[in-house]
Amino acid sequence: MEQAISDERLRPGDRLPPQRQLAEYLQVDLTTVTRAYGEARRRHLLEARGSAGTFVAAPKVDLSQLIDLSMNIPPPPAGIDLNDLLRQGMSQVLIHSDADLLMTYHLGGGSSADRAAGAMWMQAMLGPVDEARVLACPGAQSALAALVLSQTRPGEVILAEPLAYPGLLTVAAHLGRRVMAVDVDDEGMRPDLLMTMARRHQARLVYLNPTLQNPTTRTMPATRRAEIAALATRLDLRIIEDDPYWRFAAHAPRPLAHYAPGHVFYVSTLSKCLLPGLRTAYVLMPERQAQEEVLGALRSFVLMSTPLMTALSTQWIHDGTAATLLEGIRSEAWARHELALRTLGGAGLSAGGGIHLWKALPAHWQGQEFVLKARQAGLNVVSQSSFAVPPEGREPGADSGGQGACIRISLGRSRSRFELVNALRRLMELAQRRSPREVVV
Repeated sequence: MEQAISDERLRPGDRLPPQRQLAEYLQVDLTTVTRAYGEARRRHLLEARGSAGTFVAAPKVDLSQLIDLSMNIPPPPAGIDLNDLLRQGMSQVLIHSDADLLMTYHLGGGSSADRAAGAMWMQAMLGPVDEARVLACPGAQSALAALVLSQTRPGEVILAEPLAYPGLLTVAAHLGRRVMAVDVDDEGMRPDLLMTMARRHQARLVYLNPTLQNPTTRTMPATRRAEIAALATRLDLRIIEDDPYWRFAAHAPRPLAHYAPGHVFYVSTLSKCLLPGLRTAYVLMPERQAQEEVLGALRSFVLMSTPLMTALSTQWIHDGTAATLLEGIRSEAWARHELALRTLGGAGLSAGGGIHLWKALPAHWQGQEFVLKARQAGLNVVSQSSFAVPPEGREPGADSGGQGACIRISLGRSRSRFELVNALRRLMELAQRRSPREVVV
């Protein structure tokens, strides 16, 4: 129903068939249809009009509430009752774990079961993984901070692409490190410039997000990954491979960690592909002797992962629930992705199949000005400036990340596909205004 309403095959005011008639047509139990109609009413898709029947509802618009297209989180899973999944998961955790143990201090890096779960989770990307090299961390941001803190010294340079994850820029700024931009081409970071910059600035650490890159959605091909991995091996560079979106890509190449296992810290978080509330990420270490350095840095600002959430993540990975949940989320993400492509059109749009898009704005817009006008219209988006390496981190004449103003549009936070499509239409209406000074209604 929601898909048909979003596609305008069902329109406000259309009458739906009686529940019993629909159940017979679909050859399903009547209670199934009754529950579906109830859920559709809860989502404000349908309205009952007594003896007249059930009709497609008019869009419910709340102009006082922002619709968030700025936060990259996974969408609600298609066909899965999350409340039921959480109840079952916590029940299994309490059956297999002592409550006192869940509420006390734990060693950093996770238990053997947690590390085994991390190895299982990363097997899809990397093949068999040695669980002794896996650390369980309380989210990717804390893992990133610990890696920067342990692998660099104050004032050192970290090399990244001209548009990079804002979390890296925040970590570097607070820890007194400098992020320098290495220019890119259509395949990602250029190896020749990486070599030049690494030697010029005596850099030892490189940050890359090679699959469905945030924000550009670009995926680095296997040949470029192999080139960069070979260069890292030759120059003895360490790479932080932040890879939260690998599982959303239709045909993702093997991670950089596959090509240079002795030089890559591979970070895989559950927050971007399962649930942010799990607060669990896994780091595959390039070598066992680096673990104590990273754990020591991690303990300086967060003693341990939350035992309850880590235990739930471990339980779900071991019993297959995580895989089921992932399939539901991927199904919903791909459906939203296709809806967004149809709604926005292809012009100036980069879309690799994940949970965000990269959209070029018409020439008369400045990025931050558009963000402000969008907020006034009840829509939250993020402009290119949030991802740009600061000017002092760019070489003279270096590309600042592309021509013209762009925005990142996140697809997961909207409560429904219907809400998402309406938000995207309003966003495009705003972008197409001839003058940014026109009043937004």
